Order: sequence, then C-alpha cells, then structure tokens
Amino acid sequence: MTVTLDTDWADVLAFHAEAGVDVAIGEAAIDRFAESAAEAARARSQPAPPAAKPPAAAQPPRPAAPSLPAPVGPALVNQAPDAAAMAAREAAREARSLEALRAIMEGFEGCALKKTASRLVFADGNPQAQVMFVGEAPGREEDEQGLPFVGRSGRLLDLMLAAIGLDRTRAYIANVIPWRPPGNRTPTPQETAICLPFIRRQIELANPEVLVCLGGPSAQALLGTLEGITRLRGRFMDFDTGTRTVRAIATFHPAYLLRTPAGKRLAWRDMLAVEAALAERAAGASS
Repeated sequence: MTVTLDTDWADVLAFHAEAGVDVAIGEAAIDRFAESAAEAARARSQPAPPAAKPPAAAQPPRPAAPSLPAPVGPALVNQAPDAAAMAAREAAREARSLEALRAIMEGFEGCALKKTASRLVFADGNPQAQVMFVGEAPGREEDEQGLPFVGRSGRLLDLMLAAIGLDRTRAYIANVIPWRPPGNRTPTPQETAICLPFIRRQIELANPEVLVCLGGPSAQALLGTLEGITRLRGRFMDFDTGTRTVRAIATFHPAYLLRTPAGKRLAWRDMLAVEAALAERAAGASS
C-alpha cells in the first residue's frame, strides 16, 4: 500500500484490521539470533553443578502402576475433504427449514474453520425477501457479532441497498463460507467445497426471486464458472436450486469497492439491473 502525505490514516488502520492485522509487534527489529548466542554463552560460562552422591542403599524397584483403560467419550475424527463434503450434502438435505439448517450447521464438525472461528455467521435480513445477497466469508467484525456484512463493507452494502430502495428488512444476506478463516485469509477450495452444500440449501429454502453474488469467489462457487468478476458482473445467469431456477447476477464485493472506488460506477449499473428484475417480477405477479 502506498502511503502519501494526504493518506486517511483511519482508512489505513481499518484496511489492516479487516485483513486480520490487529496486533502491534514493535517499532524496531529484534535480533533473536544474537539473543540465542548470548544465552548460550552465559550457559557455558556457568560452573557445572556438583555430581549427585549415590544413595546409601539401593532401594527395591517399585511395582509398576496398573494401566488404566482409556476414557470413553466422543472422539474428533479428521475427515478427508471429499468425505466432509459428502457429509455436508447429506446433512444439508435433511434441513426442512432455515432454522433447522442453522441448527445442523451449528453441530457440523466437518469443516476445520469452525474450530478457529468464534461463532457461526449464518445470515441477516429477511428470509422472506425477494432478493438474496451472498458474499464469500465473514471478516473479523462479522465473526465477533455473528452477522454477515457488519463492518465497513457492510455499511457500504447498506448504502447500495438504499440506492435501489431496499434495506435489511427487504433483503436476505449470507456468505458461502459461514465461519471466518483465520486472519481473513482466502478460503481453500476444499473449505469452499465443504460449505457449498449448506449455502445452496440455504438459497433453496429462502427461495428468492433474484440472487446477487457479491464478488468473484461467491459467483464462481455458486454459478460454477471460472470467469473473473469483471467478465461475470452485470449479466443474468440461471441458478438451479434443485426445485426451481432463480435469476442470478454477480457484482463487485463491497470490500473491493472500498479499495477501488472506480468500480462503483459499474456496481451501480448492476444494482439498477437488480432493481429492474425485482420490478419485473412484481409486475408479473400482480398481472
């Protein structure tokens, strides 16, 4: 990141905090090799301790303690990614409601991200809404609050919603990955594959009229494409929920727009397309 004299330091600090850099290490480098060498030199300069005196009489050996059986209880088994993804598909298929799906995800142990995250970030907004927005993964603030898009990216998303007459009472918001990756790193393909059945089932149960993929990773995972977001954005595609086909469109992630404000012009076009699609659906339903 290039820092100039007119840099907004609040934005710089917020950028690093969202990237997981939230601990100050120090202003000067420390030569740990020199510290180790000094410690070794001090150890060599100290006199050797006196040899221990032999015992006055040999003691008979004590009988070995009897071995105890291992404690009985549930054991954590590290599943292979393919097996974990299959377990996720089977678990997601059992959910008959969003509440049941959330409970299943709370108890799911097949994704290692669950062990490093603070809590499950399931969804926010109105599950009965006509439009659903899906991002990639929670960040630090989302992990702390258990809600998607509540940091700076979330505030920008709220502005994007308001620009087309929506708010969180008229939209449903989730992520492909429901647990925060450590340090906000990019989720691995294996982690995405394990979590994908859950978000697909979540979309099916929410049953929106329009699905908006926020960012390239979300669009690639849900729409099954390798195209980048600059080529994907702005055009409608079909998303098969398993029970019906939903109109889906991709646009830039709000975090990208914070780093690249020039992209807001294109994102605004995408939001207008979403507004038009919702109006078209409403007109069709009333006729």
